[in-house]
Amino acid sequence: MPAKLNQPNPNAAKLTCMSFVIPARNEEGSVGQTIDHLHSTLVAKNVPHEIVVVDDGSTDGTWALLQEKATAIPQLKPVQNTGANGFGRAITFGLDHATGDALCIMMADESDDANDAVVYWEKLNEGWDCAMGSRFIKGGATYDYPRVKMIMNRIVNTMIRFLFNIRLNDTTNAFKAYRREVIQGAAPLISPHFNLTVEIPLKAIVRGYTWTVVPISWRNRKAGVAKLKLREMGSRYLFIILYCLIEKYLSRGDYKKPHV
Repeated sequence: MPAKLNQPNPNAAKLTCMSFVIPARNEEGSVGQTIDHLHSTLVAKNVPHEIVVVDDGSTDGTWALLQEKATAIPQLKPVQNTGANGFGRAITFGLDHATGDALCIMMADESDDANDAVVYWEKLNEGWDCAMGSRFIKGGATYDYPRVKMIMNRIVNTMIRFLFNIRLNDTTNAFKAYRREVIQGAAPLISPHFNLTVEIPLKAIVRGYTWTVVPISWRNRKAGVAKLKLREMGSRYLFIILYCLIEKYLSRGDYKKPHV
């Protein structure tokens, strides 16, 4: 029997490996610590995993650092995106090279907490299709979040909640986890930039995959430069929001998850 609407499926297959997809562009100062912390946490919590770090056209020592770390951490799988660059393109490239039956997108600057990733793994194994974190619910937290970005974040996420009539209030955050069939069911992914962070969860919700929300924390980077440019991303976010909104109300369920 299929799972009830937005309820975990108790008959869902137990997962065997979680692939972490991490885009990295000029992250020499952060990505090594991110990998170390993530790997040690997952080992301690007995989460089978691989870490797919995508070097997205770095001009610093990111690629050399990744190759060196891969000799000591067999679960680390560094790959180079030699085609057109962009956050969304790097994520899509990493998803294509990941082998796990669970997929989690994380940032290279250690802003995401590895312990939250363990909670995602547990939620997916409860039978949920998607585990989506929020920094803005009870138990969630942000540290040193830039004020202007915070204001824009809350405006955009409130708009998304209203348009899609969902309780998720942190759609724009990239740090989420999915069963592999969700990523396959969201294809084709068309966002080349940071708007991919909105495309995947909204497609998953609109197409009928089950999802749950858990509190997560976020810390501002300690090294390197943030890649998200609000001035450049406004119209791109709006485009993908409208794209998913049109599908929600006009596609007549053509892209729904099978058996929903």
